[in-house]
Amino acid sequence: MKSGNKVVMNMGVLYARMLITMGISLYATRLVLTALGAADYGLFNLIAGLIAMLSFLNTAMATSTQRFLSFYQGKDDLGMQKKVFSNSLILHLGIGIVIVAGLEIAGLFLFDGFLNIPQDRIHIAQMIYHFMSLTVFFTVIAVPFTGSLVAHENMLWVAVVNVVETLLKLGIAYLLYLVSEDKLAVYGLLTAGISIVSFLLYAVYCFRKYPDCTLEGIFSVDTKLIKELTSFAGWNLFGSLCALGRAEGLAILLNIFLGTIVNAAFGIANQVAAQLNFFSFTLLRAINPQIMKSEGAANREKMLRLSMIGSKFGFFLLAFVAVPCIFEMNAILRLWLTKVPEYTVVFCSLMLCATLINQLTIGLQSAVQATGKVKAYQMVVGSVLLLALPLAYLLLKLGYAPYYVFVGYCFVELIACTLRLFFLKSIAGLSISLYFSNVIYKIIVPLCLLILTCYLSVSYLHFEFRFFFTGAAGVLVFATSIYLFGLCEDEKFFLKKMMSGFLDKLHTKKQLKHI
Repeated sequence: MKSGNKVVMNMGVLYARMLITMGISLYATRLVLTALGAADYGLFNLIAGLIAMLSFLNTAMATSTQRFLSFYQGKDDLGMQKKVFSNSLILHLGIGIVIVAGLEIAGLFLFDGFLNIPQDRIHIAQMIYHFMSLTVFFTVIAVPFTGSLVAHENMLWVAVVNVVETLLKLGIAYLLYLVSEDKLAVYGLLTAGISIVSFLLYAVYCFRKYPDCTLEGIFSVDTKLIKELTSFAGWNLFGSLCALGRAEGLAILLNIFLGTIVNAAFGIANQVAAQLNFFSFTLLRAINPQIMKSEGAANREKMLRLSMIGSKFGFFLLAFVAVPCIFEMNAILRLWLTKVPEYTVVFCSLMLCATLINQLTIGLQSAVQATGKVKAYQMVVGSVLLLALPLAYLLLKLGYAPYYVFVGYCFVELIACTLRLFFLKSIAGLSISLYFSNVIYKIIVPLCLLILTCYLSVSYLHFEFRFFFTGAAGVLVFATSIYLFGLCEDEKFFLKKMMSGFLDKLHTKKQLKHI
């Protein structure tokens, strides 16, 4: 199958997965919030918020294995692919043990008066923390398998496992209404169990399906390769932990200054941003292997072009949903949650703004990974992300409203995007002027028209379920303006060719039915 068609097919699979999992996940969150109550739900997000962020940690670490596997697939070297997998498995076992040990040591101090938790819930909070550690371990050791699946561009099995995870979460949400024991403890235990099921599904499939996924040579470590993998995975882990530390640090700061009810609003905002981010993440996951393989085949021009396409279309796909949601956030949250915790509306809106800013360079992050030169990049950009914490502390200490924390969050995200541009120019020769021409300038007109459409809808129309109209009108205007103003000529040509091929196949099938 041609690379372009494979990307489109994988996008279709992942979007089908997304539509199934997103709806179920949002409904399950409503059930869990109602069953646990705002205080216990906020407590879970404070102590086990790492679980909600593990998708980002998992993705970042899987890039290490996927990058090297895709790189050597580009070189058509099966022997090196086997070495990469076996050494990656050893590496991630070690990383998993170290992370769990670190979490358990940190846990000795967190519950000794540091966190603002009611005294009668300290024991349950500690229990949730141990469950979180278990989840972390199995998520980390599953990384070589998910990396292998992505490198082989097998998004179907990834989608199957994700749907199974989502159905299990829905089952847990319903079960909370039936149990007589402490609901929060049951929820933490069963949520940790999902990570074990996912690991087994990934591992068994990969061992049976792919010749490069083997335990052959598992006790014969390639010192040079393990050092390369360790450096690459280590710096990726540093970058992921910086992003994770920012999120968890903000949760802790909000808890210390304002308590668990505000943590509930922050947890919901993270949930909304994560679910909507799947729209663009799906494209990136489908295109990533091609970016890595292009670099492996020494075709840097194609690699940079694909990274810019990933950034632009990643932004478009998120904006399709995020911008109408920002304008209609109040109505959507009231329909979804019924009882909306204070600050949730503004937290969700600002988190989506920050996520949109991040999308402007999301493909460039993959390009940096493809080159393998990640040390300086992760060190600088990761550290910049952590600046959101002292900024948040200063704002809260000075008595500013909690939402100013997220205004600062957006500002820090913008700085990180700027740094990515200059890093990729230095590492891979990216033309910043070409990036602005192909990405930023192409986004401006469609985005302005989408914002104008949503603004006019919420300002002049007032009826029940108006958000459906706002979304539909926004999608129609945005899609039309993207085609007219947002696409480069080669992108328009590919789109026309793809649609022509689809219509030809449809026409052929109709003719065969009449024969």
